[in-house]
Amino acid sequence: MELGQFLGFLVFLTIFTMGFWMLIFLLTTVVPYWLFGNLMENWKLKKEAKKAKSK
Repeated sequence: MELGQFLGFLVFLTIFTMGFWMLIFLLTTVVPYWLFGNLMENWKLKKEAKKAKSK
């Protein structure tokens, strides 16, 4: 294996690994945070609508 091929392989592995860990990060942190925030906001809006309706 030549040096150029080896460096290309290292670049490929680096990019592939970065993409893999970014996917893991998105699925374990960003998506649950987004879902939880959305649910809390909807709950808050329903609570405010119910309070406004009862007045």
